[in-house]
Amino acid sequence: MKGLKLVVIGAGSSYTPELMEGIIKRQNEFPIRELWLVDIEDGREKMAIIAGLTRRMLEKNGLDIPVYETLDRTEALPGADFVCSQFRAGCLEARISDERISLKYDMIGQETNGLGGFANACRTIPIALAIAKEMEQLCPDAWLLNFTNPSGMVTEAILKYSKVKTVGLCNVPVIMQKGIASALGVSDINEFIMQVAGLNHFIFARHIFHEGKDKLPQVIELISEGNDPLVPKNIPPFKWPDRLLANMGMIPCPYLRYYYMSDDMYRQELGEAQGEGTRGEIVKELERELFEIYRNPELAEKPKALEGRGGQYYSDAACELMSAIYNDKRIIMHVNTRNDGAIAGLPDDCAVEVSSMITRSGPIPLNVEPFPEDVLRLIQLMKSFEQLTIEAAISGNRYTAWRALVINPLVKSGQLLENALDEVIEHNKALMPAFQRNK
Repeated sequence: MKGLKLVVIGAGSSYTPELMEGIIKRQNEFPIRELWLVDIEDGREKMAIIAGLTRRMLEKNGLDIPVYETLDRTEALPGADFVCSQFRAGCLEARISDERISLKYDMIGQETNGLGGFANACRTIPIALAIAKEMEQLCPDAWLLNFTNPSGMVTEAILKYSKVKTVGLCNVPVIMQKGIASALGVSDINEFIMQVAGLNHFIFARHIFHEGKDKLPQVIELISEGNDPLVPKNIPPFKWPDRLLANMGMIPCPYLRYYYMSDDMYRQELGEAQGEGTRGEIVKELERELFEIYRNPELAEKPKALEGRGGQYYSDAACELMSAIYNDKRIIMHVNTRNDGAIAGLPDDCAVEVSSMITRSGPIPLNVEPFPEDVLRLIQLMKSFEQLTIEAAISGNRYTAWRALVINPLVKSGQLLENALDEVIEHNKALMPAFQRNK
């Protein structure tokens, strides 16, 4: 049969309508034969709402694509061509718990950084590897697109511990790219080339090639003046320290403010938590409002309100990535993939987030000039944290977990760390089974 089989795991996500919009936009170059939506029992109702909206969107655009819903991955996976992973282990309640526990112990509370990133990885990686194992048996030729957070660590675990063809995706480079387009006064991001390198949520823009010149200094100057178009809509406006950009010669992604402005961010998060709530609590309310919109039987398109969710462009980028692989487009995208020498000073077999040429064989990472020594040391430190976290997630070894956390710049040490780690493991005992087996 002609056409492709697409499986979406975590289909009850509020981002799924954007994924459907991307499929509809690319119907002539990325033909879908059948669409499978997969979630768990806790996500059944949301998946049903998403499935209804999906069918209305397809019908409105004249597409006769069957949409199947299931709680059983093994029913959906056989014969799949592409699998999109966008699940959230523990749902938003787990994210909120991570944020609250971190703040309780005087640490930044964030879903992919510090203690929260560690907890998220330990919940997520075992599930991601279980999905990969099922794919090895049921659809060994399929591509797994991972945009389940923390995307870099999850992607590296799959690359190292499975045979599945996988690539990780994040919306941060896309948001940076669109911000740079605004700074340059161009309407199409294809009018320039942005080269980024680093780790997921830890990347730097190294070059911005436009009209035969590197416009990076021009954009840095604009940002230094306090007009930063690279910051996502869901992040309150902030200004980098005056000396940082002038001397760095690179543009750090917005998540790096947690490392270069740690105290400022901690105070901001603490104030938010004591006021309108942590980011997870705000997102939970946003999702409630979104699903009320999605329920509308007259709605047959992605609502604009989704842009406030914070993950805009994730799904559209996923569709472009799938199309680029399927059509061997050989375009440049910014993905999480195996390093293979792209970033000097990091292991070849680790996952990095770099600008890559996307081919039918997958991403080919573009080599980047060596990082300044201070930045490289920080990237290496974070890679060590990631690798130890992956090991802890799989083994459930509490000492390995401690070794990972104690080197992370956003994590406190001493008794605070001991108490925080105990509470994270206890709170997630149903979601981190390896730590219960390895007491």
